[in-house]
Amino acid sequence: QVQLVESGGGLVQAGGSLRLSCAASGLTFSSYTMGWFRQAPGKEREFVAAIWSSGATTYYADSVKGRFTISRDNAKNTVYLHMNNLTPEDTAVYYCAAAPFSSVLTSTPNRYRYWGQGTQVTVSS
Repeated sequence: QVQLVESGGGLVQAGGSLRLSCAASGLTFSSYTMGWFRQAPGKEREFVAAIWSSGATTYYADSVKGRFTISRDNAKNTVYLHMNNLTPEDTAVYYCAAAPFSSVLTSTPNRYRYWGQGTQVTVSS
């Protein structure tokens, strides 16, 4: 059974930083492209970042480019999202997801096969 478990969310002031983690089990982690998405209240789920299975290539939404960094540790079956200079507009539930490709970066949610339960990030002004 595949499980993706996010952690690291919380309440932070604008301008602050957080690091989200997503621990994966039940799949060959090093064969999957991993992504982060977020969903704010009343809005659709939106793409945040993705990373190749090898970690060699990353892809970001324009809204987070230069502030967020996605990384992974295949030895720990974990993907991270380092978030800096947070703004209230970053407030959302953040989800990690796994896509069954090794070297395809996609922002399309339905190309991701497995999803975590989400972790709340709240940025106060």
